[in-house]
Amino acid sequence: MLRHALEAQGHAVVEAADEPSAIEQIQQARPAVVLTDLKLPVGDGFGVLRAAKEIDPELPVVVMTAYGSIQAAVTAMKEGAMDFLAKPVDPDHLLLMVERAIAQRRMLTDYFLLKQELAERRGAPRIIGEDPKLRQVSQQLHRAAGTDTTVLLEGESGTGKELFARALHVLSPRADGPFVAINCAAIPENLLETELFGHEKGAFTGASARKPGKFELAHHGTLFLDEIGDLPLSLQAKILRALEEKRFERVGGTVSLQVDVRVVAATNRNLKAAVAARQYREDLYFRLSVFPILIPPLRDRPDDIPTLARYFIERFCRDLNKRPLILSPAAEDELRRYAWPGNVRELQNCIERAAILTEGDTIHPRHLNLSFHGGSLAAAVDDDAGPWSKIDLSGSLADATRRAVAEVERRKIERALKEAAGSKGRAAEILQVSYKAFTTKLKEHGIE
Repeated sequence: MLRHALEAQGHAVVEAADEPSAIEQIQQARPAVVLTDLKLPVGDGFGVLRAAKEIDPELPVVVMTAYGSIQAAVTAMKEGAMDFLAKPVDPDHLLLMVERAIAQRRMLTDYFLLKQELAERRGAPRIIGEDPKLRQVSQQLHRAAGTDTTVLLEGESGTGKELFARALHVLSPRADGPFVAINCAAIPENLLETELFGHEKGAFTGASARKPGKFELAHHGTLFLDEIGDLPLSLQAKILRALEEKRFERVGGTVSLQVDVRVVAATNRNLKAAVAARQYREDLYFRLSVFPILIPPLRDRPDDIPTLARYFIERFCRDLNKRPLILSPAAEDELRRYAWPGNVRELQNCIERAAILTEGDTIHPRHLNLSFHGGSLAAAVDDDAGPWSKIDLSGSLADATRRAVAEVERRKIERALKEAAGSKGRAAEILQVSYKAFTTKLKEHGIE
């Protein structure tokens, strides 16, 4: 009778006579709703309820019981049943309850889909690779995610430290809160303090209104301090206090503000060496490195290089509205042999360039253009012999010109960095470009 009533309303119904067959049907059919009597020929409704919740904790279960056994139904509710029906069952009441259970299930599914979409829009990362070193990093991230411990991500430039920081945030209980990132090396020293802590109106010339800083904006979320090794000594004491006390004052302010922030820091510098050279506060270093995680460079996980390359190929083909491209065996071998001083960022830029240059359906070594890149900064800067022999002249005039300009830019930037002894600010002055434009070019060319 119940099956006919439900099927008349367009529902697909699977029947089971007892607890074992019910559990089997739930595993196979994965229904939207389970309707079970408490008394069964073999087993009972409690067993069905428990098994259903074990298979799918969100599966709605409605129990049926005789009027005199309401207490048993209440017990079932406490064990996770959505509702109960007293027998004899009113078909209209049954249909209403089933519709409500299905609507609840749909709402829950929509909620998870929206949460997933929101996470993707916030930049929820996808970490590609199966290397044991990378899996170890993933395990460490999962261990740290459930705590509010300060995490220090160490690794070379281009290894994806911000990607791992975002993963840590998404895995943490703070995932619904903001993820706020700031690059401590990309902002001039005189502006960095106001960016971190904000300022009051009139704090300095041009401060026409109060401005909240990154610590305030990250309240109840995660603050990612990238390139923390380049933090000026003058700011290190204030950062230390903010980390320890969760309190700070805006620039020009007298009121102490308290925030609830989880801090994740990243650096490509050897902070221990900086501490030994008295370029970095020892107490701040120990406060940052409560839970250090070392991200391996790409050259240390060569088996992940083709996997990453194919992932980037698929992504850029989709973005460029191009048909799928194949990576030739020769191109894959060249990718494996290359040292990747710029790590994953350099590989990403290399594949994007190859996807643009490839006219057929296969990426060959000439499209990768890896002959432009030396294994080290010194080699790239000093190797001026026969520069024209290294330029790939394939493709159109525009393609060849673009590659030549990119090569000149890279060499000029690396020469300026060498002259400036690695100082980004001084190198930008030598090239007569803004600091922001210079750091953008560094990222484009995958240069440390």
